[in-house]
Amino acid sequence: MFWPMLAVALGFLGLAVLGVLAVRVFVETRRLGRQVADSARRIDRAAEDLERATVRAARAADRA
Repeated sequence: MFWPMLAVALGFLGLAVLGVLAVRVFVETRRLGRQVADSARRIDRAAEDLERATVRAARAADRA
């Protein structure tokens, strides 16, 4: 009777460990998603700045 109870307890313990790890993966995935979204916004902003600077440079070159 001891071994079957030990096996069941270890099974539940294994499931609990897997549950904790799944929660940690979920939290880190959300954090990574927020970082990727923030980086995409920053890249988009930099591309817009570069486009505006290119337009200004082209206008300045036309005047010269």
